Amino acid sequence: MTTTASPTTARPARPLTPLRGVRVLSLALNLPGPAALMRLKTMGATCLKAEPPAPKGLPPGTSGDPMGQYNPQAYAQLHEGIRVLSIDLKSEKGQARLQRELARTDVLLTSFRPSALNKLGLGWKALHKAHPQLSVVAIVGAPGPRAEEPGHDLTYLADAGLVTGLDLPATLFADMGGALMASEAVLKAVLVQRGKGQGSFQEVALSDAAAWLALPRTWGLTQPQGAVGGAHAGYRVYRCKDGRVAVAALEPHFAAALCAAAGVPMTGMASLFKPATHEAIATFLAGQTRRQLDRLAAAKDIPLHTLAG
Repeated sequence: MTTTASPTTARPARPLTPLRGVRVLSLALNLPGPAALMRLKTMGATCLKAEPPAPKGLPPGTSGDPMGQYNPQAYAQLHEGIRVLSIDLKSEKGQARLQRELARTDVLLTSFRPSALNKLGLGWKALHKAHPQLSVVAIVGAPGPRAEEPGHDLTYLADAGLVTGLDLPATLFADMGGALMASEAVLKAVLVQRGKGQGSFQEVALSDAAAWLALPRTWGLTQPQGAVGGAHAGYRVYRCKDGRVAVAALEPHFAAALCAAAGVPMTGMASLFKPATHEAIATFLAGQTRRQLDRLAAAKDIPLHTLAG
């Protein structure tokens, strides 16, 4: 007699590892490169990181990656399970060791300016000639001729219109978005290698990542007059009795449930954009505790999340 496991007792599916057998070497420092490498490892790639020696005067074992110096906790999580080598690329010994590693590498990940790579003999033409099988994913600040310009996450977000006041953005959107784009580029490189049998070059710009993330704002969706920018009473952050509540009752059935709970008449979706509806929902939520709102969400199927402060 055979039995079939029910969905509730079946074991969770193993994570897909499409990059199993692919060897990735990263020279990329700080956040975007290591974040991309962390994702590539979860997809099964064998990941190796080469860092410069730590500056003189720092304790033994200090990372040569600035991230390891100013945020060891983040560095440790980013590099968990990844072999890290210390290689001085400005020395002949370091260059020789790097070339040995590249000979058995499928994809090289960098985050230097093009001029710096050329000075190190790591420009695409030189690498492709020495290692035809090697693909390169180069993380830069801005694309093409602007790749030499100085910049960082904040400047790319500002350029994309995502810095709207004096407060810093809640996270490093361009860096993390760039990491996703870089891991996507590695997947594309591997597909090309398997199809054509040779390496390819791809440039990933953090400014492009910021611009991609900014598209909803460009379309007006997250502008103040947009449905998810504050104009829709069911999609806002409100004060409650002991904190805040993020409400995302955007679809008609969610909005209707919210209005019913607040005792607000809803005569079509247009009513959600009226000041009187905003005021009534704000008044209702201000009189509720976080615990009451959590219970309400569960009982009435309203998408909301309560927050401290």
